[in-house]
Amino acid sequence: MRILIAEDDAALSEALRFTLTQAGYAVDLAANGVAADQALKNDVFGLLILDLGLPKLDGFAVLKQLRKHNATLPVLILSGREQPEDKVTGLDLGADDYLVKPFSLSELQARVRALLRRGAGVAAPTLHYGELTFDTVDRVASVSGQPLPLSMHEAGVLEVLLRRFGRVVSKEQLVEQLYSYDKEVSHNAIEVYIHRVRKKLAGSGVEVRTHYGRGYTVDYVSR
Repeated sequence: MRILIAEDDAALSEALRFTLTQAGYAVDLAANGVAADQALKNDVFGLLILDLGLPKLDGFAVLKQLRKHNATLPVLILSGREQPEDKVTGLDLGADDYLVKPFSLSELQARVRALLRRGAGVAAPTLHYGELTFDTVDRVASVSGQPLPLSMHEAGVLEVLLRRFGRVVSKEQLVEQLYSYDKEVSHNAIEVYIHRVRKKLAGSGVEVRTHYGRGYTVDYVSR
């Protein structure tokens, strides 16, 4: 899952990127509101973490612009502003959550997970299909209660497909969801991860299907 952090404090941005990258997310940074506004026009992100005190274009303005063309992208505001009116303004403009600085990284991660689930239309932290279970908190999978050995990239591919269960996901969408701008990834790499995931799902009751020229789906095994 891909996240944009719009924050002008470089030390905080890097700390957040490190933490979220370690948790398996792809993270891009924007140091000012104009850069954030431009990045958001690509519609490739699953979540925006937004500071209000951005230079060039403040967080409220970024949020207003975003909601003109994207009504559903989850937005988590990070701000040192504790006044109720700032929280009310942010939520009324379309933010989904508001976290006051300073905050614990564990709380941030929990809120990120909750917003990503909500954005995908999934309320529960665990996905169940057939004998397959995928824990979106720890990002681990099991089949019939037995752990499924997945690399970080394999887990990422599986999670994206499971969040769109039964729907076609293209290679381009997988790259956009799993990698930040500074990573160059070939379609061949995606094919390798798909091949590995397909083999590991044997006996789970679900399978990865290839739709040539379109992409991939995870669906129940055909009878």
